[in-house]
Amino acid sequence: MTISTRQGTIEDIPAIFELVKELAVYERALNQVTNNVEKMTRDYNEKLYNFFVAESDSKIIGLSLYYFRYSTWRGKRLYMEDIIVTEAMRGNGIGKILFDATVAAAKTTGCTGMLWQVLDWNTSAVGFYRKYGTNFDNEWINCSLDF
Repeated sequence: MTISTRQGTIEDIPAIFELVKELAVYERALNQVTNNVEKMTRDYNEKLYNFFVAESDSKIIGLSLYYFRYSTWRGKRLYMEDIIVTEAMRGNGIGKILFDATVAAAKTTGCTGMLWQVLDWNTSAVGFYRKYGTNFDNEWINCSLDF
């Protein structure tokens, strides 16, 4: 099996949205997905996010979606919104390939670091991130407003 990664394109959005829905099913939250291909296309055109895809046999099997944010203390930071590997392909090192590509993008674009979230019950993901020397924050509380 040959796996390749590349920067995503607008033509990939329908396929990556299928991965987004698959992740939502995995996280038991499909009913919370209000995004769609049209919104993702519009937002991509407005340069609100970027992404890498992993492919095998010309089929998208993984995704790392990210955007830039700014810290008043640290400057430019890359925020990885999601890293998704289709269930059938998990355990083949695809997540590592996507994560490494995202880390490289943060470094080559002058970021001072990278941030993301992981669900506390997702022990395989927590273990994966520990291998990188990730700092897990127990002090900050996630907050959000939905409109």
